[in-house]
Amino acid sequence: MASVTIRHLEVHFQVEGDDDAVFARLFERHINAWSRAYARECERQARTEAERSIGDRQAGR
Repeated sequence: MASVTIRHLEVHFQVEGDDDAVFARLFERHINAWSRAYARECERQARTEAERSIGDRQAGR
């Protein structure tokens, strides 16, 4: 997964109601989606590495 560095992030939006609550709800939804995607990618990379190591062990016979 590519590495990204955010040096400055500014967000402006207008909502009806409590701005902090709306932001927190939206942020939580999106950070959770990102976290799940990141975890799936890490698991995929671990499985791929494990599969590669199986081939390496068999080649060493």
